[in-house]
Amino acid sequence: MLYHAYEIGSDVAHGMRSWGRAVQRAWSPWMDAGYGQPATWLTAAGEMLTRAGLTHDRPGYGIGSVTVGNRDVPVTEEPACVTPFGTLTHFRKDLDQPQPRVLVVAPLSGHFGTLLRHTVRTLLADHDVFITDWTNARDVPLSEGAFGFDDYVDHVVRFLEEMGPGSHVVAVCQPAVQALAAAAVMNETKNPCAPASMTLMAGPVDTSVNPTKVNELAMGRPITWFERNLIATVPDRHAGAGRRVYPGFVQLFAFMSMNADRHMKGHLDLYWHLVRGEAAKALQIKTFYDEYFAVLDLAAEFYLETVERVFQRNLLAQNQLPYRGRTLDMRAIRRTALMTVEGERDDICSVGQTVAAHELCTGLRPYMKRHHLQAGVGHYGVFSGRKWEGQVYPLVRNFIQANN
Repeated sequence: MLYHAYEIGSDVAHGMRSWGRAVQRAWSPWMDAGYGQPATWLTAAGEMLTRAGLTHDRPGYGIGSVTVGNRDVPVTEEPACVTPFGTLTHFRKDLDQPQPRVLVVAPLSGHFGTLLRHTVRTLLADHDVFITDWTNARDVPLSEGAFGFDDYVDHVVRFLEEMGPGSHVVAVCQPAVQALAAAAVMNETKNPCAPASMTLMAGPVDTSVNPTKVNELAMGRPITWFERNLIATVPDRHAGAGRRVYPGFVQLFAFMSMNADRHMKGHLDLYWHLVRGEAAKALQIKTFYDEYFAVLDLAAEFYLETVERVFQRNLLAQNQLPYRGRTLDMRAIRRTALMTVEGERDDICSVGQTVAAHELCTGLRPYMKRHHLQAGVGHYGVFSGRKWEGQVYPLVRNFIQANN
């Protein structure tokens, strides 16, 4: 019933957007004619109504070109490998000089990979970049089977094999765990495509360290509660009808409730920017929420296994992470250099949770390890924004280059 109730609300929101467009059309001419505040207020209110509701389609990356050296180079998105549950997207550039190949492993946590747009754009100047573009689970037919924790790891391995030997991994947030698992599998089996380096950014390697609200939520209930209360069935109107999923809208509402005041202020600020004609400031807020309100559903098995293995049982931190019927040993990682990055003010993955990876990877020599704590940033500031671009990224770039 959860998903059906949401669909009813979504249909209502569609009607609100139609009303908003009608209000804009009705009052815009009066505003343009200089009739002052009433028209301005109503036109801004109409635009706010047009923004009601969520979208379930992947936004575009919008990266048409990037500056390499002293020239602009066109960028083309191309699928390098496609499965029912994900696509290895390649940001191809026509360059004579080869650059280090980097796989950006995007979180599968309610948003599309485009949330890492700024991360990708920054990396593109010096690297040949690929990203894991996960498919909205509600669009995957039941006939394609399940997608669990081990399947995610398999996808990382398969994508690295597609990219070829000597590639590098940059895993952002949640998939730090799966990136470590994939590196362990590939090092243990002496896979020639094992990554030359992996950079783990704000990921939950050891969730017992400085627990956050996210950790406390996962620990506060038995796994049966999550399955009973947070898992829904995809309605008939979608390609994945009948598939059990953790809906993206549930994840979004949970995150928004953690910072409700901030999101309310953001929308009030947007309204007044529209009223005052502050287009640039309004655009900045609209761009953020256009991305934030684009959500995707997770396959139920992946979500539940992640909650249980990573958060409730904290198996990775104990070096007891299961995979395909056996236990992985992070000490097997000997050929993949390791860098970890944390944000001082991160309230989603707190300080100490990611650097714990170094204690697990004892097979690596000290010169193959590096850690950076970025002062003055929260979770998103680790991989997006000015400090990412000006302070974190140069260290990541140098680390990749040193191990290329």
